[in-house]
Amino acid sequence: MMKQRTGRVYCAAVRAVFLDFATLNRGDLDLSRLRAVVPQITLHEVTPEGRIDERIVDAEIIVTNKLRITRERIARNASLRLIVLAATGTDNVDLEAARERGVAVCNVRNYCTTSVMQHVLAVLLHFTHRPSEFGRLAVDGSWARSPQFTMLNYPIRELSGRILGIVGYGTLGRAVGDAARAALGMEVRIANRPGAPAAADRLSLDQLLAQADVVSLHCPLTAATRNLIAARELALMKPDSLLINTARGGLIDAAALAAALRAGRPGAAAIDVLTQEPPVESNPLLDPTVPNLLVTPHIAWSAFEARQRCLDQIAANVEEFLRGGSRNRVV
Repeated sequence: MMKQRTGRVYCAAVRAVFLDFATLNRGDLDLSRLRAVVPQITLHEVTPEGRIDERIVDAEIIVTNKLRITRERIARNASLRLIVLAATGTDNVDLEAARERGVAVCNVRNYCTTSVMQHVLAVLLHFTHRPSEFGRLAVDGSWARSPQFTMLNYPIRELSGRILGIVGYGTLGRAVGDAARAALGMEVRIANRPGAPAAADRLSLDQLLAQADVVSLHCPLTAATRNLIAARELALMKPDSLLINTARGGLIDAAALAAALRAGRPGAAAIDVLTQEPPVESNPLLDPTVPNLLVTPHIAWSAFEARQRCLDQIAANVEEFLRGGSRNRVV
């Protein structure tokens, strides 16, 4: 039964389930907006693949981040009305099957822009000022044994005037570019990416790779961008350049990057996404002997404020759907 509460639509009887809540929550989020809309939503921290079917039986609303909602699962659930993704990407849902069955699908958008931008600047500064390496010298006795007041073991560069190349100039790419200009005085150049319309004021990918001191990837993974950065492209980069990927793991040929870092071109890489997550042990980027490589476990997006914003957008999407609206609808 749908009711009004202080101007907000909510439905006490709607059957809703969040299948992988732990991908969003670490016990610190405010659930009040979501529970105001769907008071009886069932929250599963983790749902193994083998238990998805039983947990979505008779559900009218499914919320998930990464679990696959296939054609078969959509067809078996006659009650299903809405699939809400706790992410921007929609590749884990069979959108065509949802369309055929009249099931709405919506996502969340622009919720983690600041978090991703901060991460990019953080790893950029990490490789520029090398606080971890210098910090080790301070505590392992190296500094105490030094004849000088300072240590110059690692190179430090100023970033002002250096070139930041961005591949994928949407909301995230623009935020990174704006911050790098404003905070660090960097010059920003944009690449035309494969599969997207070319713009006259942008460089080809090859030109950008050859010119940039830092390359940051922010484009979607498509047939045209899979292995966008492979051996040939890595060979175009400057020997002291930095490659940053906070977008999709499949944009980079992992084996080619590991080999290129061992050969010293590019100079370093900061990778927050892999082709399979959690990763398999055979991923060459997990080899601790690969030099000048920082791999983080897909956390660029995950600042507290971004996760809360994501949860509140989920609630807003459900509320608008119950009102008959189409907020953030992709189907």
